[in-house]
Amino acid sequence: MSRMPWINSHRAALAAAVAVPSLLTVWAAGPARAHGAPTDPVSRVYACSPEGGAVSRSAACRAAVAANGAPFTAWDNLRIANVNGRDRQVVPDGGLCSGGLPAYRGLDLARSDWPSTRLTPGATLTMRYSSTIPHTGTFQLYLTKAGYDPSKPLTWSDLPDRPFASVKDPALTNGAYRITAKLPSDRSGRHVLYTVWRNTSTPDTYYSCSDVEFPAATAGGTGGAGAAGPGSAAKRTPDSGAKPTGKASASASPTASATEAAGTAGTAEKAASGAPRAAEAPAGTPVASTGTSGTGASAPLVAGGAAGALLLTGGAALALRLRRR
Repeated sequence: MSRMPWINSHRAALAAAVAVPSLLTVWAAGPARAHGAPTDPVSRVYACSPEGGAVSRSAACRAAVAANGAPFTAWDNLRIANVNGRDRQVVPDGGLCSGGLPAYRGLDLARSDWPSTRLTPGATLTMRYSSTIPHTGTFQLYLTKAGYDPSKPLTWSDLPDRPFASVKDPALTNGAYRITAKLPSDRSGRHVLYTVWRNTSTPDTYYSCSDVEFPAATAGGTGGAGAAGPGSAAKRTPDSGAKPTGKASASASPTASATEAAGTAGTAEKAASGAPRAAEAPAGTPVASTGTSGTGASAPLVAGGAAGALLLTGGAALALRLRRR
């Protein structure tokens, strides 16, 4: 019986020894998922994370994850401590999107098909910078210079010396900071919106790359047709590549082909029976919905219509032979 207190004390010590590392693990992991990154315009790290949705399966994101060697699960933790404004000395050329951190190196791939957001030159942008814990600090927004080449690694010389916008201590509302700024009016084509968030409540500085697209410049040097003037709202449409999705044009062409095929089948029927078609669809009426690949429901329907026309033709010929007898 005299040994029981010692045994109980020993068990308690073992339990404490097991619990303390677990608590330390939770404490260490907590801050790693308690910070932020831009979600609109979408940043590379968020777009290619498991939370990025469909764009995370884009070719660029797949290549980034492969180069990285691991998924971008900690999309809100791309930060460096104690930079103290020495960004250009601490973050190397060609490593701006990763902050020079090996855990994010896949973000530095020089590609022109990163998931992007369409913007309007000279418009007012409201960035949504998602976060989970409020911090004080200043957001600085840079936009790559005119003539930026996305096929080359991003360097500090691609960015102006000064940001086009600087916002101090915005409020964290519904899980995001909202940073409003007027975009430069002299950009066209693909660019990188580079965001630096300098915390004052922590020693950390956060870095992020958001790929954006402006209308192509016209001969007069301005944005493409339909580009809004200064002060108008930016058009922000996350995209999975360098070009618009083109869903409208992809569906219009197969639909037109299906209509023409249906009309051809109807002409054959009319010629065989000698009577006008009973219910011809007006021009431009979709025959069937189609996918972006240009195949799908319309192909079986057109094939069925052609088969029906042949059947009617055969029936009409048989009826004529019976009458003649």
